[in-house]
Amino acid sequence: MTIDRILRRKEVEHITGLSRSTIHRHIRSGDFPIPIKLTARLVGWRQSELQRWLEARHDA
Repeated sequence: MTIDRILRRKEVEHITGLSRSTIHRHIRSGDFPIPIKLTARLVGWRQSELQRWLEARHDA
């Protein structure tokens, strides 16, 4: 069994090289994984979904 890490925004920014506003623009356009709500004010992304997104961009 593999455990899927939840990545916070700063880590997602570091991994993708995208700024917060660019990530949100891609989310709105449907071109970025939708974050999951962790608490009322915190969100995170599943590492597996982010990895698939990165691989798809690399293959394009």
